[in-house]
Amino acid sequence: MKKPELLAPAGNLAKLKLAFYYGADAVYAGGRAFSLRTFADNFTEEELAEGIGYAHARGKKVYVAANIFARNFDLKGMETLFRHLDEMKADAVLISDPGAFALCKKVAPDLPVHISTQANTCNALAAKFWEEQGARRIVLARELSVKEIAEIHNVCPNLELEAFVHGAMCISYSGRCYLSDYMDGRSANRGACAQVCRRKFRIQTQEGGSQDFYDVEEDGRGAYVLNSKDLNMSGYLGELAGAGVVSFKIEGRMKGEFYLATVVNAYRRLLDGGDGEILERELLACAHREYTTAYELPHAQSPAGTQTQGDYDFVGIVRGYENGRVSVEMRGRFFEGEKLEILTPSAHFLQNVTVKELAGAGGERCDDAKLVQAVYSFECPLALSEGDILRRKRRV
Repeated sequence: MKKPELLAPAGNLAKLKLAFYYGADAVYAGGRAFSLRTFADNFTEEELAEGIGYAHARGKKVYVAANIFARNFDLKGMETLFRHLDEMKADAVLISDPGAFALCKKVAPDLPVHISTQANTCNALAAKFWEEQGARRIVLARELSVKEIAEIHNVCPNLELEAFVHGAMCISYSGRCYLSDYMDGRSANRGACAQVCRRKFRIQTQEGGSQDFYDVEEDGRGAYVLNSKDLNMSGYLGELAGAGVVSFKIEGRMKGEFYLATVVNAYRRLLDGGDGEILERELLACAHREYTTAYELPHAQSPAGTQTQGDYDFVGIVRGYENGRVSVEMRGRFFEGEKLEILTPSAHFLQNVTVKELAGAGGERCDDAKLVQAVYSFECPLALSEGDILRRKRRV
């Protein structure tokens, strides 16, 4: 069986490069319009072209999201985008709207189309329909079990199936939420979700002209009754592959570099046969909500989950190494003499380095790296590479 593709989020060009450095086979990205993450940095057309070229030079792939529910006034711009993606040799475009699908097939017939999870493909006949229209891949609805995925694969053995394996979950059915539009005037189905479901809620009662508010006591922090746990299928990748999934998707185009590097590195190493126990702990290193397997396994629930900061602090990202000194862009304060742990796709993974002879960007000696995003350097016996991350275990 061919090893499944590891598909990572790319919120901007720097994150695209970081995802590939940590082992992603492909990324999904969005332009400045028509994708469901309006508030990610996203890509200009020039950046998309650069990212696609960067990926192809390394044998990697880039899929571009154009998966809003389109309105009439969107169609002209989408037509232009599809033509440009075809010219750029994008590896696929993600679409959820049937009209956008038909338009893409008309103006860019050679551009591969993946059907977005927003289309909530939940059964074999729906998958077969999209296959017959010319779709190459289905990003499966998150509500499916492994058994149902296998049934779809049996009916459509030549259709590529992609499934989310990690990251934030939407409490609404396949992400079709109207709360944000109703409460804040920002449409989730057009990429502007205000994440109303993450807020704390109270119950209001009105009786005899008086109004009272009551807390719903979910835990000590409050009532986050619509705040779903995060998905984590790291322990069940074999079952998903056996059901016919060819691409394992990580959520998170709006997540930071530390999250992206940590999660992609862990899943890459899991797929390559790394120590599962160590890598399960790695998925606790960065900020996340309580984990769940959601709908994919029997009896697994996805109730509300509270946020945790994770087990590690993001201290800095390596920008260069020369003459026994490492240059680090500071993301969290660190000090002379401190021992830091290395997050890397290389053999230095989980090794420690002690900060010695700390200096600022101008070479001036200091004992405290306190300027955010300033570049500091220090002596390092390990030849670290650009993109490696230094982190600190949180004190309990």
